[in-house]
Amino acid sequence: MFTTGLVLAAGKSKRLGQPKQLLEFRDRTLLDATLDMARACCFDQLIVSLGAAAGEVRSTVDLSGCVAVDNVHFTQGCSSSIVAALASVDDRADGLVLLLGDQPAVTPAAVRALRNEGASGAPLAVCRYDDGRGHPFWFARSMFRDLEKLHGDKAVWKLLESGEWPVHEVGVGGSIPLDVDTWADYELLLESTR
Repeated sequence: MFTTGLVLAAGKSKRLGQPKQLLEFRDRTLLDATLDMARACCFDQLIVSLGAAAGEVRSTVDLSGCVAVDNVHFTQGCSSSIVAALASVDDRADGLVLLLGDQPAVTPAAVRALRNEGASGAPLAVCRYDDGRGHPFWFARSMFRDLEKLHGDKAVWKLLESGEWPVHEVGVGGSIPLDVDTWADYELLLESTR
């Protein structure tokens, strides 16, 4: 099964006050750590969606092995990054795994479990952690038209919760991996990886 990984890294980091993609993490950047994890998943194609601070990200972060897509509408929420990236998804892709650029603690095992669920025919799958649903998500190619229609922030969650499609939950155990929206989140992430 041909699978595309899509890492969303276009956000403005408004709550943080500086580009979170470039925060120092494990002697590199937060986005470097997430992309390293994504590369370990052995996707057939890896796309990263850039927007705010795209120039700085391109000059600082190792984007090797990635198709970098510029989202000029990044202020319109995460869904705009998905829409911008869909045009670059390889025609052979059976589906995509959606990852957040500020969530380096996602594991390749969670991604493998999602891919297996996709291979069994699930149009839409999410990780079920001990404390709730969380990223990454799986979307089969049959869902791409619905993804193209998304608008605003949290649109993917609205799609999941709409009841229009069966949502397969993949048990992966542990807590939902921390994503970094505030300085407190960043400090928690640093603390949890010491």
